[in-house]
Amino acid sequence: MKTRLSIIAVAVAALFISSCAIINPGEVGVKVRRGVLEQKVYPAGQVRVGAATRLIKVPIRTVNREVKLNLPSKEGLNVSAEISILYHIESSDVPRIIEEIGTNYEEVVILSVFRSAAADICAQFYAKDMHSGKRGEIEKAIAEKMTSLIGDRGFTIEAVLLKSISLPPGLYTAIEDKLEAEQEAQRMEFVLQKERQEAQRKIIEAQGTADAQKILSDGLNQRTIQWKSLEVLRELSNSPNTKVIITDGKTPFIVNDEGNK
Repeated sequence: MKTRLSIIAVAVAALFISSCAIINPGEVGVKVRRGVLEQKVYPAGQVRVGAATRLIKVPIRTVNREVKLNLPSKEGLNVSAEISILYHIESSDVPRIIEEIGTNYEEVVILSVFRSAAADICAQFYAKDMHSGKRGEIEKAIAEKMTSLIGDRGFTIEAVLLKSISLPPGLYTAIEDKLEAEQEAQRMEFVLQKERQEAQRKIIEAQGTADAQKILSDGLNQRTIQWKSLEVLRELSNSPNTKVIITDGKTPFIVNDEGNK
């Protein structure tokens, strides 16, 4: 009797375990009962599943999907690129996504929309822009384009990252030559700016000297000269040395330096 009860207990436990499913962290589950999709979303944990019930598990954590493709440029070149798409699904929209798109939503929606958005955006930029400071602008524009197309369907595009860009042969050299020319032009502009500042300094200095001379010249009028001459005559007259001073009243002074005979 005890053996039979043990067998029944084991069978019941096995039946209970077989009717349970595990939803891992970062996932949610939705039940399909007899071909009908339920709208209830089950979080991570253990979920009971009946004989006629199937559990569909969908990740809601951030997914990193890497894609390799050729992108067109504004000048008509093909640029090989390796790009990462970071996205996640809103858990509340999982039933609608499964019902309207299916479980292969990444191939049907994410990648299709990405290829279209990337081609449209990159065609507005030159090939060198994808390898320069405009890379961030291109990444942001692609992400915004994708969000405008599928953001209201339960998909959140977190970021688009241009990881690797392979430019056409010869374009790298052209870019390097252009950057070198730009750096040389900046250096020359610095030299010219320094020369202009030095020339301006010399002009200001010359103008100051000219102004000082003009002020001095304007101050030496006839009355000033006569007054200074009188001061000199007074100092000479007070000198103990013998001297002869001849003046006509107009000339400042004349000193006879031949001495007394």
